[in-house]
Amino acid sequence: MARTLSLSSKPKKSASPSKKKGVRPVITKKVTKAPAKTANKAPAKKAAPKKSDVKAVAAKKPAPLSKAPKAAKVTKAVVKPAAPVSKVSKTSTDWSKDPFNAKLKPAEKIGFLREMLRIRRFEQQALKHYNNGAMGGFLHLYIGQESVAVGTASLMNGKDEIITAYRDHGHALAVGMGMDECMAELFGKGTGCSKGKGGSMHFFAPDKHYWGGHGIVGGQAPLGMGLAFALKYKGLKGCAVAFLGDGAVNQGVFSECLNMAALFELPVVFVIENNGYSMGTSLERSSAIRHSLASRAEGFDVDWSLCGGFDLYELRANLGAVMEKARTKFRPHVLEVSTYRYYGHSVADANAKKYRSPEEIERYKTECDPITLWEKQLLKEKVITEAGIEKINAEAKAEAAAAADFAIASPWPSEESIFEDIYHEVDHQTEAGQTGRHFFSE
Repeated sequence: MARTLSLSSKPKKSASPSKKKGVRPVITKKVTKAPAKTANKAPAKKAAPKKSDVKAVAAKKPAPLSKAPKAAKVTKAVVKPAAPVSKVSKTSTDWSKDPFNAKLKPAEKIGFLREMLRIRRFEQQALKHYNNGAMGGFLHLYIGQESVAVGTASLMNGKDEIITAYRDHGHALAVGMGMDECMAELFGKGTGCSKGKGGSMHFFAPDKHYWGGHGIVGGQAPLGMGLAFALKYKGLKGCAVAFLGDGAVNQGVFSECLNMAALFELPVVFVIENNGYSMGTSLERSSAIRHSLASRAEGFDVDWSLCGGFDLYELRANLGAVMEKARTKFRPHVLEVSTYRYYGHSVADANAKKYRSPEEIERYKTECDPITLWEKQLLKEKVITEAGIEKINAEAKAEAAAAADFAIASPWPSEESIFEDIYHEVDHQTEAGQTGRHFFSE
């Protein structure tokens, strides 16, 4: 099913729906109007049937039932390719001159490229070992969406908190988690960031203001709201950024969060990473929308806006503004970011190329890849050379390979550790932890 590549970047405050530009067209059925009635013309009366006619009808035997028609042959649905990139409306705004980008130093811009390449090479290395059977559980890849995590992490002020769903590798590396601890977690090893107990969906680093990935769809939204409440309660000038996918917006808990965030005036930014597909179901088939998913926030008096996620400058400009508003004015905000994933919902998604065409995937890779776009931008600005890009890329590949070696060589969690990290009181031997019985395994 066709989908739009990028969303309008103009911020929108609660306004009438008729003033908002659509992101993706809503298909409506054409209704044929009934013919108008002729005025001042009385309806003709039907003649009453004769008694002889009634008797004749009653005497007739019912006609024999005809055989049911043969079922029509079901043809296999053909996936239509997405709309050509050239037909998608593109903004002419020069986002590099936005206040959040204008003062960036060359080293910072190169740093963004390095982080995006590190995320991609890390996941490519993980995919290789997963396919070889060295990893268990799930593996939700972020390849194609790297600019969103890197752009967000670059805007954090040291007091901001972020939380996301199960597609969490990119966010983890972007905030500063190491490849070794993350790769070891994928292998289920004791040296992993969650001691081998979390796997792909549960990376955590509270010391880096990263409150992890969560497997329950939409489950991170109220936790993100709680982080925002804590920031306001403590009087800290920070905001909480809660990521969720386009499918999670349909969870009832998200609507509850919008209501409470508005009532309590919490400094939270809900970022919808709209990659167009809820698992294997397209946005058009899974969600009832008029203009966008973010516009649902209007019903709760919450501000919302849209932006493209392929251009790092555009992402930083739009997200930076709403994060600053959340910090200073305690206004919640919903930002819908248009992005795209190259692989399936998870590696176990066997239908990744059936509910969307290979041509659609290739089009995004060749024309909208965030890393390629950023490389071209830096080359245009003469911030880096082709040789410089190759060097960074080689370093990222080597680091990812070394992380895999580290994970493979790491020990498995001990049997005793199964009772750890369950109760804080037991782990820290508090008075409550030494009283009563906590485990019933014997």
